[in-house]
Amino acid sequence: MRFLIECTYVYEHPKDNSGIQRVVRNIIRELMTDSPEVECVPVMMNDGKLYQVLSLAPLKLSMSATFRQAWIVKLDHLRNRYWWYHSRLERLRPFNSSLVARRLLFWSCRLASLALLIPLRTLEWLNRQDTSIPKRAIPLQVTKGDQLVLLDSSWHEDFFPLAEKLKSEGVGIVSVIYDLIPLTHPQFCHEGLVKVFDQWFDWIAKTADGFMAISKTISEQVAVELENRLGPVEAKKRWHGYFHLGSELDLVNGESDPDAGLGKMFLDPAPVYLMVSTIEPRKNHTYLLDAFEQLWKQGSNVRLCVIGKVGWKCEKLVKRIKNHPELGRRLFMFNKLNDTGLEYAYANARALVFPSYVEGFGLPLVEAMQRGLPVMASDIPVFREVGSDFMAYFDLGSTQSLVNLVQAFESSGVFPANRPVEAWHWIGWKEASGQLIGGILDGLQSRTTAPPDQV
Repeated sequence: MRFLIECTYVYEHPKDNSGIQRVVRNIIRELMTDSPEVECVPVMMNDGKLYQVLSLAPLKLSMSATFRQAWIVKLDHLRNRYWWYHSRLERLRPFNSSLVARRLLFWSCRLASLALLIPLRTLEWLNRQDTSIPKRAIPLQVTKGDQLVLLDSSWHEDFFPLAEKLKSEGVGIVSVIYDLIPLTHPQFCHEGLVKVFDQWFDWIAKTADGFMAISKTISEQVAVELENRLGPVEAKKRWHGYFHLGSELDLVNGESDPDAGLGKMFLDPAPVYLMVSTIEPRKNHTYLLDAFEQLWKQGSNVRLCVIGKVGWKCEKLVKRIKNHPELGRRLFMFNKLNDTGLEYAYANARALVFPSYVEGFGLPLVEAMQRGLPVMASDIPVFREVGSDFMAYFDLGSTQSLVNLVQAFESSGVFPANRPVEAWHWIGWKEASGQLIGGILDGLQSRTTAPPDQV
């Protein structure tokens, strides 16, 4: 049996490093090195065809590369960057709120991309006999019984017809669900994403044979949503499972130094509380800033460091931070920190504070605690699932709740959780990938042993 691990978005956007991209890279890396039960093949979909991915990262030129080889690699790099900028443009108005505008943008960009695609394909054809030419992906032929595992953010890709064609050829479809936030909390998302995600979930609910969520909390939400959309009889025909995410930072480079501003910030002995996340409404940075302003008014010397790229619907918040009188003193923001800098921040901070309204998992919490950094987080079900009694929880209805936790920690030196973070243990990406594969195998087995009326 082959598991075809879909990674289209990460293949086309290799420099993106948010939560889903980190999951895809790490899971694929581990599955390629150790997966004795099944053969795992990373794949991407392009122009109605399926390709085996040979390298998620852009290729590097060798010293002995010929002129044609060099230009094949360069044009491939340029094509990937081109579509990376397209994805960024797609998130801006009017494209993020209009399906028609997004379609016009896509087809105009598709037409313009021929300026790169035609010479690239021409060079590849001219060098078709040269087996030494490095390739990132090659065409893949499926066989009946293969399982297409939609690990990447597949709602961003328009490959429904190809997936349906593969299913008609006997390929199983397994969908990995990170969260249902565009459905359960649409107020935190762009209108365009809400529409796209809703359409995608309608399609995946009817198409997929099974679902693997990244937490038990999300798995339970998926089961409810499927029953609401398909009815109890059809919903029972889909199997469910979940796995947990690992915590290693795969892009840490021992040869690079942390951001100079970050290093300078930590020279001051005053405690630093981290918030690590894309800046967007769901993450609730406003609550965090309100709480720390309250602490500063009371004379506390604690500092707040916000780490994460600027996202959407956050213009007022970013302006508030940039114009804040404490910026550079007790308030800091880093929007382009790499994994080396993030590792350094985790190692030197006082605690991680995470006031998110809703999450599918909460990867920064696991990353922090795995490194011995205690976590204060909003009291939501998935954080209780991940952190249990090892985290300190605050009430989003009152900033005083977080203020009290910080003050108790600073005055006593004892972190206000029921159990110490030193006793907390979590899985790595190797175990996470094993859980994913094991969960899929269990789900497939449950289908073969289910009563006829449930299959």
